[in-house]
Amino acid sequence: MATHRIKNHPVNDHLLRYKNSRWARLSGVLVAVCIAIYLSQSASTPPNGGTWQGYVLGTIGALLIVWLTALGIRKRSYNANGTVQGWTSAHVYLGTACLVIGTLHCAFQFGFNVHTLAWVLMAVVIVSGFYGLYAYLRLPSVLAVQRGNLSRSELIGQLTELDQQSLALAQKLGAEVYSFVDSAIERSTIGGNRFQQLLGRDTSRLLMRGGEGAGTQSTLVSNSDQNVAIEVLSKRMSKSPNGDEAMRLQQLIRLFAARRGVLRRLRKDVQVQALLQIWLFIHVPMTIALLFALALHIFSVFYFW
Repeated sequence: MATHRIKNHPVNDHLLRYKNSRWARLSGVLVAVCIAIYLSQSASTPPNGGTWQGYVLGTIGALLIVWLTALGIRKRSYNANGTVQGWTSAHVYLGTACLVIGTLHCAFQFGFNVHTLAWVLMAVVIVSGFYGLYAYLRLPSVLAVQRGNLSRSELIGQLTELDQQSLALAQKLGAEVYSFVDSAIERSTIGGNRFQQLLGRDTSRLLMRGGEGAGTQSTLVSNSDQNVAIEVLSKRMSKSPNGDEAMRLQQLIRLFAARRGVLRRLRKDVQVQALLQIWLFIHVPMTIALLFALALHIFSVFYFW
């Protein structure tokens, strides 16, 4: 079967060092200037957001938040690697600087009010962005390794081939074994809901016929990691008086073991993809909430001024 290598995006290699860390240096200068502004406040008046220094810091922070939000939207609409690299690097470093500037603006004063709410939302957005950065730089390489440099479609192709071989072999072992194998294959799961994807949880099941006190009724049981299916086939093989049947059962067990390996890789693939995407479910809604809270914060400051 043909394979292809998954190449890292250029952003993965040089995002944080884009053009000799241009945005890191610019952000450092901006933070240094803001610290100097904060320290220039009079000793007789405790630092707070209501001094001219506080207003300047607040204005810088607010403009930075709005600009970074617009930048985050715009950088997703372009495909030029260099441009995306630069904008993403700016997003990372200026976003980090924004946390410092926002904290200096409020002069480390927090309470149960809209002003602190805006700061908390800003912190949540920035921290979720840190996770997004980690996921963007680290998880694609994890994904490539665990796939064995195969695409998801190639892994699914392997699983389909193993399923077909298992069913063809089960047909030679009689209706009972075929029904059992078909049930295990049909009810093998990959993914599930968002929570199951994040945990990499296996909810596979199968139909078990009979059982103690169950007569001829069939019962759905957990077949997590294909363990029950392999265990039942192994017991049947050990009790089989027929050499040919035992040999076929052994081959079937090997096929199920191979299926288990492919299912594990597919489940891990889905899990990593979910981890790559989950931060956006926090980052984007919290950014929208931050903009509303920021507008309310600015309005309340000038309304009650």
